[in-house]
Amino acid sequence: MGRVEGKIALITGGARGLGEATSRTLATEGATVILTDVLDEEGMSVAKEINEAGGKAEYLHQDVTDEARWNEITGEIVEKYGRIDVVVNNAGIVVDATVEDTTLEDWRRVNSINSEAVFLGTRAAIAVMKNQTPIGGSIVNISSIAGLVGIENLAAYNASKGAVRMFSKSAALHVAKSGYKIRVNSVHPSYTWTPMVQFLGDNTGDRDGFFDALGAMHPLGRPGVPMDIAWGVLYLASDESTWVTGSELVIDGGITAG
Repeated sequence: MGRVEGKIALITGGARGLGEATSRTLATEGATVILTDVLDEEGMSVAKEINEAGGKAEYLHQDVTDEARWNEITGEIVEKYGRIDVVVNNAGIVVDATVEDTTLEDWRRVNSINSEAVFLGTRAAIAVMKNQTPIGGSIVNISSIAGLVGIENLAAYNASKGAVRMFSKSAALHVAKSGYKIRVNSVHPSYTWTPMVQFLGDNTGDRDGFFDALGAMHPLGRPGVPMDIAWGVLYLASDESTWVTGSELVIDGGITAG
């Protein structure tokens, strides 16, 4: 039996990168995966490949900053599957800019997707999970090492990911003390070789050199790969972590240890 056998899992930003790896991993481990994104072609392709491999998945279009769409998405899932066991708030963007170079428009967009949407997704998940039978579920919010330490050229990203960290703790305390049997945790990857990090590399003018530099930065000698993070999310989504809430799972190749 898989580690999340029979669970219904909603994963935002599931079309590529960390979300894609997490969607494939949870499906392989027995979950029915509903992956959402605004990248429709890529998202449908991932869902199709999961199904062809013997898993269970579907793709739904979702702008995670749209409050009404959250209600629609969760309503559709409950109507079709009866419950939601896992919500992974993964969708995110980055703007490569210092505090001086960040525009108000960039600041608001980064925080709307990386922080406000995590609030919307967590709130929507709680509304379902506290009223289903059996009660409860697991909410996994993807933060970053940028939610733990400062990075000079990621001002808005730092702010958004720090917000995810502390918000997740607040939500975890609330649902625990309310007796909802819902767990809320944050995950903090370091630089992981996804399209978003590759974009940062392209901004340097030397993607290969950036990759090598990232490897040199990390005590374990390489940047992360999406599966490094997906395995951690799987643990938090599974019943192996039933006494884990309000925590931060740091998956960073040792970079924040020193």
